[in-house]
Parts: sequence; C-alpha cells; structure tokens
Amino acid sequence: MSRVVVLDTSPIGLITNPKLSDQGNACNKWLQAHLRAGSRIVIPEIADYEVRRELLRANKVKGLARLDNLANILEYLPLTTVAMRQAAELWAQARQQGQPTAGDKTIDGDMILVAQAMTLAVQDVVIATTNVGHLSRFIAADLWQNISPINP
Repeated sequence: MSRVVVLDTSPIGLITNPKLSDQGNACNKWLQAHLRAGSRIVIPEIADYEVRRELLRANKVKGLARLDNLANILEYLPLTTVAMRQAAELWAQARQQGQPTAGDKTIDGDMILVAQAMTLAVQDVVIATTNVGHLSRFIAADLWQNISPINP
C-alpha cells in the first residue's frame, strides 16, 4: 500500500510557478522523490480552483499551462456531493467547538480540502500544506517539506 499525499494550494503553487525559486525547486524535487517512491499524489479540485482563479486573475498563462499539465500527470480528485456534505459537517463542527477555520461568510476551502481527502477512505493519507494548524485538527497534515517518501 502506498502513501497518499493530497496537495494543498501552497505546494501546487510552488510546483507550477514557471519562475522557480529555491523553494519552488525544492518542492519540485520533493514531488519527484514521491513519484519515484510510488506515492499516490492527488490534486483536489478545490485546491486546483484556488490556484487557478488567481492565475487567471493575474493572466499568468505559463502558470496555467503548468497547472493543466500537473493535473494531467497526477491524480485529480473532483468535487462530489459526498465531499461537499462532509465539508458542511466539518464547518459546523468547527463552529460548534468554537474553533472556526475561516469567517462565517466564506466558503472555507480548508474544510472542502479536508473533506475531499477524507473521501479517499485510505489509512495513509496526509495533506501537504503550509497551513498545518487548521487542517491537522481534522486529518493528517504536515508541511510538505516534512512529508518523506515511503519506499515500498
């Protein structure tokens, strides 16, 4: 059984940015190491949406092309009714516990991301992010740099 790594917007943005910074290069090497090790890498539709909308707004054509290419190479996880209903439950639960993850008027992409990861229904799933605090209350999440590939 291989590890399942669900990408949040931060690593997707680093990987698809055509102007590779040191961190962008490191993230690309990290992704390649996971692919070589047989990790299952997933792009959830909510994260694609959040990255894509900003690339479109800024008219970043090369970034959009790289995002499209990444979505073709990796596993793409579309939004489903099951995921959206789970996200609504998580959103309500967080507020009932007095620990909301976003403002009351926002769609709260974090809860949708968590719910999408949960729909995979696998044991070894982790969200690769830079926003560990909100996500890790509901599912395994860590800084992308801290998620090491597991060789079979």
